[in-house]
Amino acid sequence: MNWNRLALAAVACVLMTSACGDVLAEPATLEAFTITPDGKGGQSYSVKIQILALMTALTVLPSILLSMTSFTRIMIVLAILRQALGTAQTPNNQVLLGLSLFLTLFIMAPVLEKVNEQAVQPYLKEEIADSAALERAVLPFREFMLRQTRETDLELFVRISGRAAIASPEETPLTLLAPAFMISELKTAFQMGFLLFLPFLIIDLVVATILMSMGMMMLSPMVISLPFKLMLFVLVDGWALVVETLAASFFAE
Repeated sequence: MNWNRLALAAVACVLMTSACGDVLAEPATLEAFTITPDGKGGQSYSVKIQILALMTALTVLPSILLSMTSFTRIMIVLAILRQALGTAQTPNNQVLLGLSLFLTLFIMAPVLEKVNEQAVQPYLKEEIADSAALERAVLPFREFMLRQTRETDLELFVRISGRAAIASPEETPLTLLAPAFMISELKTAFQMGFLLFLPFLIIDLVVATILMSMGMMMLSPMVISLPFKLMLFVLVDGWALVVETLAASFFAE
């Protein structure tokens, strides 16, 4: 049995050596880095490079979701609403995240349709090059961000960057527009959160005052006020009002 094993091992080594020799005899090629002109002054890349670029884009997708869409405002407002209700982790983070994502898709649907019509479909039909498709895809997002960004925030980042005055907001580079947009979204989200917090804060104050007047110092006002806040929120159809207000805050501007 040992001799049989040695013979089989020897045959396997011979086969592996011959296979390696055939591979090494072939000329080495790096097809993944093949670049060919498209005849229109541009360049097209091999399929492997396109897949690599797609995988790289997927890694920065969370950053794009946070910095170039309505997700940030929606998530912050919903988190402040949960804090105002005083329901601790109900609804939990997964529920708020899912609701924020679907609201973002709903609000960003017109922008995504423009990207599909102007960039994705022409690129798939090989009517435009990679660079042109990327430029066209950014334009709808730029328009959306400009509508939601305050001029004061744009001026702030232009001043910080040390650039010369920009002739019009449409000429703002994306490196300045993205942080200005995020600052504006944070301001708007906290303003909406403040208005949502007020009625629940009033209920807490009223309950706390009543408990103090009754001498019930050891009883937490949150235990008593929570049912009243939930009842108020349900009676006014709070979730529908909040979602409608969030959507209107983007479409109305």
